[in-house]
Amino acid sequence: MSRSALKFAAAVLPILLAACSRSAPPTVQAASLTSPPGNVRVKREIRITGLIQAVHSVKIFVPQIQGQISTMTLTKLVDNGAHVAEGDLIATFDPTQQLDAALGAKAKFEDLQHQIAQKIAENRAAAASRAVDLRSAQADLEKATLELTKLDTVADILKRQNEIAAAAAKIHVDSLTKSNAFHDKSEAAAAHVLELQRDRQQIYIQRADDNIKKLEIHAPQAGMAVYELTYRSGSMGHAQVGDQIYRGYPLLSIFDPSEMRVRCSINEPDILALASHGKVAVYLDAYPDTAIPAHFEYSSPVASSPLGTPIKTFLAVFDIDRKDPHLLPDLSAAVVLGGAQ
Repeated sequence: MSRSALKFAAAVLPILLAACSRSAPPTVQAASLTSPPGNVRVKREIRITGLIQAVHSVKIFVPQIQGQISTMTLTKLVDNGAHVAEGDLIATFDPTQQLDAALGAKAKFEDLQHQIAQKIAENRAAAASRAVDLRSAQADLEKATLELTKLDTVADILKRQNEIAAAAAKIHVDSLTKSNAFHDKSEAAAAHVLELQRDRQQIYIQRADDNIKKLEIHAPQAGMAVYELTYRSGSMGHAQVGDQIYRGYPLLSIFDPSEMRVRCSINEPDILALASHGKVAVYLDAYPDTAIPAHFEYSSPVASSPLGTPIKTFLAVFDIDRKDPHLLPDLSAAVVLGGAQ
C-alpha cells in the first residue's frame, strides 16, 4: 500500500467510528416530527366563479318608433359612468324626419277640413235644389189630381189628358223621392270618406308627436350609466353621437351601485357548504387583492346540468355587504367559502 493511501485511511477511520457510536432517535420523536399534532385542523376553501350583477338595474334600448324608419341618428348621449337622477335626459335622437311628417300630416289635415266644409255646403245646396224640384213635382201632381175631379164636365179627350198628366206627375214625384234619397246617401258617403281621410291624418299627427317624445329618453331610475355593446358601422361597439342605430338595439344600462350581488353556479357536492357559511368573501378577477364581504342570499331548489353532462349545478346568489367603486356589472368574480375540516 502506498503512503498516500495509508494517510487517507488514517483520516477516515475516526469519522466512521464516531458515526457508528451515535444512537438513533426514538421512534416516537421521529413520528412527532413528520405528522401534525392531533388538534391541528386543515382549512378547506371552496371557490365559486360568477358574475357581478346589480340588484336594481334597467337596460335602455333605442326607441321603437312607429313608421317605416329603420335607423335613427343619435344626437346626445350621457357620459359613460355618469351618475344620473330619475327623470334626467340621457339620450336624444334626430327628430327632423318626424317633424317633417308631423307638418305634412297637419297640412293635409287642414286641407281635408276645408274640403269637408266645402263638401257639406255643396251637399246642402244640392239637397235644397232637389227639394225645390220635389215640391214643384208635388204641385204638378196636386194640380193634375184636381183636374181629375172635373171628369163629369169636360170632354173625353180632356179627361184622358188629365189622367195621363196625373200619372206622369205621380211617377215624377216617386222618382224624385227615390233619387233624392240616393243622392243624400251618396253625398253623405262622400263627406264621410273625407272625414275618414281627415281622421287618418289626425292619427298620423298623433303618431309623429308620440315618436318625437320617444326620441327623448329619460332615466327611469337613479344610478350609474354604463354603455352597452350595440351594432354600429358593421361591427359591435359603444354608441357615439352621430351614429345611425337601428331601433330596438341596446344603448346603455342604468344600475344602482349601492346594492350589488354575485350570481354564480355551484356544483351539487358543494351545495351543503352554503348552509354553514353565511358570510363569504368576494374577489374580483380584475382586482385580485381586493376582498369584499358578502353573504349567501338564496339558491335554486332545482339542479340543472348541460346536455350530455352528469354534473349538476345549482344557481346561487350572494349579496355584497358594502359599496365598492370596483364593483361593476358583468365583472367576473370568485366567491370563497372558507371553513375548517
